[in-house]
Amino acid sequence: MLSRSYFNLLNLDDYSSDRTRIPRVISMAGIISDYEDGGNARSPESDTASCASQERRIIVANQLPLKASRDSTKKWDFDWDRDALVLQLRDGFPPNVEVVYVGCLGVEIDPSEQEEVAQLLYDKFRCVPTFLPSDLINKFYHGFCKHYLWPLFHYMLPLTPNYGVSFDKAMWQAYVSANKIFADKVMEVINPDEDYVWVHDYHLMILPTFLRKRHHRVKLGFFLHNLFPSSEIYRTLPVREEILRALLNCDLIGFQTFDYARHFLSCCSRMLGLDYQSKRGYIGLDYYGRTVSIKILPVGIHMDQIQSTMSEPDTAHKVKELREKYDGKIVFLGVDDMDMFKGVSLKFMAFGQLLDDNPRFAGSVVLVQIVNAPRSMGKDIQDVQNEINKVANQINRKHGTPNYQPIVCVNGVSFEDKVAYHVISECVVVNAVRDGMNLVPYKYTICREGNPDLDKALGVDSATPKRSVIIVSEFIGCSPSLSGAIRVNPWNINSVADAMLLVLTMENSEKELRHEKHYKYIKSHDVAYWSRSFDQDLERACGEHYRKRCWGIGFGLNSRVVALGPNFRKLSVEHIVSAYSNTNRRLILLDYDGTMMAQDRVDKSPSPEVISVLNSLCNDPKNIVFIVSGRGKDSLSKWFSECEKLGLSAEHGFFIRWTKNSEWESCRLPVDLDWKNIVLPIMEHYTEATDGSSIEQKESAIVWHHQEADPDFGSWQAKELLDHLESVLANDPVVVKTGQQIVEVKPQGVSKGGVVQNLMETIRNTGKQADFVLCIGDDRSDEEMFEAIASSVANHSLPDTTEVFACTVGQKPSMAKYYLDDTVDVIKMLQGLSAASGNQLSKQQPQYHVSFERLAC
Repeated sequence: MLSRSYFNLLNLDDYSSDRTRIPRVISMAGIISDYEDGGNARSPESDTASCASQERRIIVANQLPLKASRDSTKKWDFDWDRDALVLQLRDGFPPNVEVVYVGCLGVEIDPSEQEEVAQLLYDKFRCVPTFLPSDLINKFYHGFCKHYLWPLFHYMLPLTPNYGVSFDKAMWQAYVSANKIFADKVMEVINPDEDYVWVHDYHLMILPTFLRKRHHRVKLGFFLHNLFPSSEIYRTLPVREEILRALLNCDLIGFQTFDYARHFLSCCSRMLGLDYQSKRGYIGLDYYGRTVSIKILPVGIHMDQIQSTMSEPDTAHKVKELREKYDGKIVFLGVDDMDMFKGVSLKFMAFGQLLDDNPRFAGSVVLVQIVNAPRSMGKDIQDVQNEINKVANQINRKHGTPNYQPIVCVNGVSFEDKVAYHVISECVVVNAVRDGMNLVPYKYTICREGNPDLDKALGVDSATPKRSVIIVSEFIGCSPSLSGAIRVNPWNINSVADAMLLVLTMENSEKELRHEKHYKYIKSHDVAYWSRSFDQDLERACGEHYRKRCWGIGFGLNSRVVALGPNFRKLSVEHIVSAYSNTNRRLILLDYDGTMMAQDRVDKSPSPEVISVLNSLCNDPKNIVFIVSGRGKDSLSKWFSECEKLGLSAEHGFFIRWTKNSEWESCRLPVDLDWKNIVLPIMEHYTEATDGSSIEQKESAIVWHHQEADPDFGSWQAKELLDHLESVLANDPVVVKTGQQIVEVKPQGVSKGGVVQNLMETIRNTGKQADFVLCIGDDRSDEEMFEAIASSVANHSLPDTTEVFACTVGQKPSMAKYYLDDTVDVIKMLQGLSAASGNQLSKQQPQYHVSFERLAC
């Protein structure tokens, strides 16, 4: 697998047997698909079959929810792993849903047995094993996932060779290879028209690209159980864009907390220029015409599993044993993996500080630390183990006696024993320095609620109100949902020690109130609630799939799918040139910034290429060509001084000039500009507070620009400025609007849409209607032009035979019917029209002359 070249590893096209896209129409209500390949075809026969098929969810995770062992005959024996979250989540699905699992087994299966085992697992458990080779697992899981991604996502950068693992291309290739194998296995079982695929966690972050490449309309969700780091950390990844784009190939992306989602959205904004929108409580990103939904909901626990264990006689017996063992002592409990980010040694130091400061508690309080087996091996794990042992031994030597051990470390206990420890503990301490979620406080709270048998084992009355206290690090995912917990900074030893002291001195009534608050939340937000909510949102996110045309673009891990409305398509140069050539009275309206000139150019003046094509179009007597811009008239006059016949509309139509030799005319609306005295000081204040922002003063408007500011801060300041201005200008005859990284204040009644209406009215007044209208723009202000044109068509202000081409720049939601990808495509298209004009002029002379009245707006 790894001997293949990197290029071949990223060649996603080897899924598709036929790369030719054949235009076709699907005979389904409201659905037209012109650009699907054969692999994405959906026939009426498949619809009939799928209606009768059982609804399915395909759950893809690194590990299958299975336990494996060999029986006495050396044959493999498998059973469900009841502790596996991906098994528990099916409780949230409707009862008629079939669940199929794709993932690795926890054991290595000999190649000669793999086919037999795979068939057994699918028939008995609906599990599809991936059978990754051991060398691939070492590089993929133990290498890239656990020793590179895991530390980095926990804010640990490999600054030196002895501090973390640096990026390794071979390990990244293994990660790509493993994800591709997972994709192959999903392809074996998926019905892409009906099945929903739910991918889990950071091991499989590029899997969505492989799946989306193969089936453009695959119904795909992803949930990140790990945390997502801030953009400053994430951007250190050499493969940051590949992973980010892969996640955006999903329909729904889930995060444990708002912080993690916010970091992801910040990365999308800073790296890809994508801004999110919130509508009716849902957060969404527009990505090449597809809406990628963002969900924020922490995972819950499986109530039935814990309560069932609590009801077993062995659990009550274990509780009684532990109660007797720790009789007369207050038990603090810790349950953590052997991991450098769990903060176990910091917890021990805080407990030692508690005993140093409060020696009266020595002998009456104990910290029981349950240590789960590490999920990976390496020097870092051994260093953590040594540190934990060292700190525990120091404290036990200092404060312990022959009959008292302050810190008790327990390794590798069963789930039943963990439940018993939870039941007897007065407080649980979760002190991780970073953690994605951590469900220990949830499990602890449920166990402390108890039942009659456990109450009897504890020697308490069942009618006695239950109590519990949680000390939780503010840096873990469960912290926001535990509003009654004592939140601490794990790095502040004194603060954690003070929290432990607070537990020891807290009134029982306070502990009871905290317990009740947590118990109500945890009981109502269990794993079934979480999975049900995610499943419902995934269905909602995929609701528009078959109402859009889809096709793939890009190569390798930059592959993505463009999804556009059935009537929204790329403007064909051949089509518009044909219409152009057969018409005699043409109106051409062009925005400037972002349409004729790229937004990221420092020099905003038009290139010689732009001047040339505009002059060529203006020289055709059949054409009326206008630049309709928000820029000031002085800038436009200077930049287009070489275009004598070009019409200019400045400041969104407040000023207009028909040719270079004509005078600028201003809008005849009664305009009061006294509001500028209010707006300018406010904008100056925001400019001073926002590094990289600037103010552009026009005769009729004032614009605040923030394209050079920090993306996040600039957007926040723009929203604040918008609210501020709308508030103070509520009674003034002005409009406050946002655009592409701007906030603009301008007089009411002045818009690009008004320019279009007045130009077409002026042409009508000459006695002849325009039979060709081309309008191109790229931002919100240009949507006003598209709306005006659509209104003219609808009310028959334009003849029904008029060729209308409303075109936006970029693939995005728009009132335009057509789009072009960028400014380069716009210039090429205009050059095509120019060439057509040149051919016509060489054959014939103009047959009429047009004169215009003064424009009134």
